[in-house]
Amino acid sequence: MNDQTTLSESADLQDQQQAMLKRLARVEGQVRGIQAMIKRGEDCEAIAQQFSAARSALDKAYRLMLTCLIEEALHDQAQDTGETLARVRGIFTKYT
Repeated sequence: MNDQTTLSESADLQDQQQAMLKRLARVEGQVRGIQAMIKRGEDCEAIAQQFSAARSALDKAYRLMLTCLIEEALHDQAQDTGETLARVRGIFTKYT
């Protein structure tokens, strides 16, 4: 692997991290909004709708993390194809 590839992968990792952090900040805001709705005594259906939106946002952040794990496994050139496939299967089995 050359230095250019390493720099590109590092930039990609930083982009992925920033995307995950943005999604998590959005989820955090949604959860705080849900807490405020509960404190105000808002309608349960409206609260349920916001719970659903927060769960969806968290799921999207989680999928980004899984993608990162898989990409790490695929970029590990020390492993042969069979080992890489086993690692990816293990990731899915353990985390989904």
